[in-house]
Amino acid sequence: MTAVPVFLPGSTIGVMGGGQLGRMLGLAARRMGYQLHSFSPERGTPAGQVADLEVCAQYSDEEAVRTFAKGIDVLTFEFENVPVESIEWAAQHCVVRPAGRVLEVCQHRLREKTFLKAAGLPLPEFVPVESLAQLEAAVAQLGTPAVLKTAAFGYDGKGQRKILKDSDLAEVWSSFAGQAAVLEAWVPFERELSVLVARGTDGATVTYPVCENVHSNHILDLTLVPARITDTAAEAASAIAVKAAHALELTGLLAVELFLLPDSTILVNELAPRPHNSGHFSLDAAMTNQFEQQLRAVCGLPLGSTELLRPCAMANLLGDAWEGGEPDWAAALGLPSVKLHLYGKKEARTGRKMGHLVAMGATLEAAEALVRDAQARLTKRGA
Repeated sequence: MTAVPVFLPGSTIGVMGGGQLGRMLGLAARRMGYQLHSFSPERGTPAGQVADLEVCAQYSDEEAVRTFAKGIDVLTFEFENVPVESIEWAAQHCVVRPAGRVLEVCQHRLREKTFLKAAGLPLPEFVPVESLAQLEAAVAQLGTPAVLKTAAFGYDGKGQRKILKDSDLAEVWSSFAGQAAVLEAWVPFERELSVLVARGTDGATVTYPVCENVHSNHILDLTLVPARITDTAAEAASAIAVKAAHALELTGLLAVELFLLPDSTILVNELAPRPHNSGHFSLDAAMTNQFEQQLRAVCGLPLGSTELLRPCAMANLLGDAWEGGEPDWAAALGLPSVKLHLYGKKEARTGRKMGHLVAMGATLEAAEALVRDAQARLTKRGA
């Protein structure tokens, strides 16, 4: 039997993508003694700022991808929308974890939902849509309200339209410009949850405490850990995440976004085979943060403890906070239990994730109050 490659400190990790997740992966890699090379179409990216080597090229540039892969030991990802062909090129020269098949499933909503259904995981009803006639039939089948989503390349609410009883379906479909889509039944959820699960090369898994997520304008605003749910619901959510990781034969980290319904039913919303915005709390409040865990998993090392050190709350910092000028960092950091993380992005834009705050407290309520106070102080509303 062929031995599974293990990559010890001193090895070179490659990451596809240049965003903040790659940046935080790079910081974890440096702390653990690894080299990190980043690959992105842009230069001076958040990941590139901390990488030992930043490669700037298109994902469709076969020569650049192959050259990059030849210079690393193992390739991983900070976002899943990398062309499958690019992953196949890289896999001819280095180990790729998670495998390209995992990204192929997770980067396309219809493939992902079809996979989840085949794996016996619970999810909302859905119908594929490729024409106005199919949209009309799907609405008749699922009823309203419902949500139409592009089949590929959607995140933070992009590529989505809510359909109501009086919606003009022709207008809705025209706004999708012929893109393949998925119509999902409306889910009257009580809470939005997420579970981070890591799976090693030996199939061992660990899960982090269940996160409770609050969104604003389809973008994550606040994460509370541990989620305010029953132990039974938490166990069920974690079991779903582990089942998904095993079904994918994942090596790496998987974020499973979930809906908790009023009757305690739990449904899968989406998968992300990488670190996740809701897992940023782990940088300060978990024994092993999600980026170190990703490294441990893809390098073939034993997985780390996911113990929560204290109840915590994480709040995203969007570009909106810069609208009145530079945020008042000193005012926010006047709260000693608040931690600030900025991503090195040069331009603040409305809705753009620029950083995050983490607050810990003796109770979850105390942590939430602290992080909300810090958010307000940044723009002088609560100073």
